[in-house]
Amino acid sequence: MRTVAVVGASLAGLSAARSLRKRGYDGRLVVIGDELHRPYDRPPLSKEFLAGTLGEADLSLETDDEDLRAEWLLGARAAGLDRAERAVRLADGREVRADGIVIATGAVARTLPGSEGLAGVHTLRTLDDARALRDELARGGRLVVIGGGFIGAEVASTAYALGLDVTVVEAAPTPLAGPLGARMGDVVSALHVDHGVRLLCGVGVKGLSGERRVDAVLLEDGRSIPGDIVVVGVGARPCVEWLEGSGVELDNGVKCGADGRTSLAGVVAVGDCANWYDPRAGAHRRVEHWTGARERPDAAIATLLAGGAVEPGVPRPPYFWSDQYGVKIQFAGHAAAADSVTIEAGAADDRDVLAVYRRAGVPVAVLGMNQPRLFTRWRKQLAAASS
Repeated sequence: MRTVAVVGASLAGLSAARSLRKRGYDGRLVVIGDELHRPYDRPPLSKEFLAGTLGEADLSLETDDEDLRAEWLLGARAAGLDRAERAVRLADGREVRADGIVIATGAVARTLPGSEGLAGVHTLRTLDDARALRDELARGGRLVVIGGGFIGAEVASTAYALGLDVTVVEAAPTPLAGPLGARMGDVVSALHVDHGVRLLCGVGVKGLSGERRVDAVLLEDGRSIPGDIVVVGVGARPCVEWLEGSGVELDNGVKCGADGRTSLAGVVAVGDCANWYDPRAGAHRRVEHWTGARERPDAAIATLLAGGAVEPGVPRPPYFWSDQYGVKIQFAGHAAAADSVTIEAGAADDRDVLAVYRRAGVPVAVLGMNQPRLFTRWRKQLAAASS
């Protein structure tokens, strides 16, 4: 291959570029990113950066002496993929022709309909999002977080520590039931109540009130929750619209094999936009976690450089972590695959617990709250059993 284009300049794209050089690729490497920023770490945006304890320089994912010999096209949005010409079309009219293409365009935060142009309403996905929200939180006031997932919970925890009055609204009966299951989702989300943060579950949001600036969140049950700042944390959608009509098969993102290969030869996908096949489950899964964006690109690049002539391995079980109210939460595996959950150490009421999820007696996932050593041991066992 003379030219490889990596479309996406966040962690997954950077990991792919690093893997290319590590595996001996010495041709032209073009990295395309729609943001103006060099690759940065996203997990701290909802925690240390938002709290003001971590600066922008600390977010950099590149080392001072790192040189990938890449052409960086930043502030350049991908607008299409020309299958016949093997070219990535950019929104500004430029084209990048490449023999190999890595799709790493990630995902974008979902917004609340009708909130456009209303001051005080935020999503949190990018550095620019975090800058704007940090400035607002520094002024204090009443915060309403719509969505009790991990991003929403981390923002609530950070805002609570900053002294704001915080309410979390979650449409589902139990926050985090999707990734953690109802039982342990209830245990983790109880951290809000432990710290005096209001948690309203099982009620949807009807809309927002306010003329130029938001002043309340309107619930479907008729209640109105006053708020000077609103954070919408209701998930993200994969950024794949630019691939429509390209021949790349799309299904909840870019549909991939277990090694990142797509329906087009010479094209692989990684990161939040990639819907990889999971041999354990016999189904495709889109994994939106930092660890997957760092680890999986190496398998995809091996496939790309070998022209698809390598046998796909079995990806490690998904792993993610979260820090909320001083508690370190770690999870690996798939809770949905389990038919039982047992507490192996600690106590749920103390928020100091190690829980193992099993299916037919076989471990399929593990959750730790302030149990890093035991969790690490169980995570290794889970990975060994799944390989």
